[in-house]
Amino acid sequence: MKLDFQPKLVEGLRHYSKEKFVADLMAGIIVGIVALPLAIAFGIASGVSPEKGLITAIVGGFIVSALGGNSVQIGGPTGAFIVIVFGIIQTYGLEGLAIATAMAGAILVLMGLFRLGAIIKFIPYPIVIGFTSGIALTIFTTQIKDLFGLTIDKVPADCLSQWATYFQHLDSINPMSVIIGIGSIVIIALTPKISRKVPGSLVAIIIMTVLAYILREFCGITGIETIGDRFDISNEIPEPQPLHINMATINQLLSPAFTIAILGAIESLLSATVADGATGDHHNSNTELIGQGVANIVVPFFGGIPVTGAIARTMTNINNGGRTPVAGIIHAVVLLLIFLLLMPLIKLVPMACLAGVLVIVSYNMSGWRTVRSLLKNPKSDIAVLITTFALTVVFNLTIAIEIGLLLAMLLFLRRVSENVEVSVLRDKLDVADGTEVSQHETLNIAKGVEVYEINGPFFFGVATKFDEIMRDMGDKPSVRILRMRRVPFIDSTGLHNLQILVESSHAEGIRVILSGVNPTVHATLKKSGVDKIVGEENICDHISKAVEKANALVEIVEKLK
Repeated sequence: MKLDFQPKLVEGLRHYSKEKFVADLMAGIIVGIVALPLAIAFGIASGVSPEKGLITAIVGGFIVSALGGNSVQIGGPTGAFIVIVFGIIQTYGLEGLAIATAMAGAILVLMGLFRLGAIIKFIPYPIVIGFTSGIALTIFTTQIKDLFGLTIDKVPADCLSQWATYFQHLDSINPMSVIIGIGSIVIIALTPKISRKVPGSLVAIIIMTVLAYILREFCGITGIETIGDRFDISNEIPEPQPLHINMATINQLLSPAFTIAILGAIESLLSATVADGATGDHHNSNTELIGQGVANIVVPFFGGIPVTGAIARTMTNINNGGRTPVAGIIHAVVLLLIFLLLMPLIKLVPMACLAGVLVIVSYNMSGWRTVRSLLKNPKSDIAVLITTFALTVVFNLTIAIEIGLLLAMLLFLRRVSENVEVSVLRDKLDVADGTEVSQHETLNIAKGVEVYEINGPFFFGVATKFDEIMRDMGDKPSVRILRMRRVPFIDSTGLHNLQILVESSHAEGIRVILSGVNPTVHATLKKSGVDKIVGEENICDHISKAVEKANALVEIVEKLK
């Protein structure tokens, strides 16, 4: 199997020019500034220190741009991972998170190596919207404490218990936190109406940090909690730390690692697809998965959290002229310089302000307009959407994805089964029926011959349906013709049921003839040995030959009576 790994950076540098570098430089600087408050906010909301969020954006963002399969993809921590990361830390600790992230990276690399990039795109849309909306509500819920400055020693991990705890502590609301939090939300919402070039989250952080500093230092107002009050911040680049992995930890963390991998694959490829629509380029999904995987393998050694493609930052890159992976690399360098030179200032940022930033993030993630439109879709899609959303909120993302996928597959199989038809023909058969051929040819079917036409795949969902039709038949024929011209494939259950049908028919003195078997199904029959049970001479390539053979067999049987 040929390795499908072609980083866009190599392609982008082949015809690189000064003009492209200038455009990438400007885009990279702007994206770096946009990414700064988000990386800090996502890091804190995920349960790690703010510098871990920045380290993730620096190391992960660099690797995604250097090795990824999309020219404009910006990698880093995203809101989608907040819930799963926080849950892993609560259950397995920081080391457990690091191991799960590295395992997820390995899974992503394997997915890319085995060319599974295209398969990820087939995950049902209601599932994606369901858990995205659920994550949005969960993120919003986690920010209520800081947004209102509530005095709570320990906030519960699950969403419902969090709301119960908040209502029990409403008497501890801090008015200054409310002013800073709501003010941040207003600033972020209004900034795009003034200028779309300047990120509203950065404007809110600067204004509210200055305001909080003035109130604390010159007005004597206390009780405004800042990042520095909660975390010890360092601007030293962390040394790589080893991960202690054994089979016990692998078994324990495989489920959350799988969730991180699936979520990362979905978000990064969705971001790449959106970017393709904006630039007219085409990403390599397998290379993108490998790049994302390598980033997630490396980042945990520096204490970082999961990395994926960030749609908002990627679109910011595109809108500001970025067209090659160099812009993403510059964005990582800008964040590195901020980390080394300005990190001490980060400790002055109010926690309520970061909560306001994340409230806006959760609103943008909610996709409530999309949810509203999906509620007009078939009931099966609505069931998948609501189930995934509810499981994400009430339990966790791992359960939501697993059960959501299972439910979607079951509903899909039911739809396919319902659409597969098995019809029974006697006396007359129009060869051109169901085709675009205008010239019709009618075949006479002798008495004692029955034709069963299967319209659709002969898989386990249809095999039982076929058996039921056979059992409901009245008089037993002398010959059964299975017309399989519209059977694209047959699975192991279909083969098993077909074998039983042929053997039981032979035991009753009934001959079985197969008609219109396509090359793929024929090869499957041969591989399983079912062709020998049927008899190669009884597998015809056209219905006219099958009917002619069946009529002749019935005539022989009648003469022997």
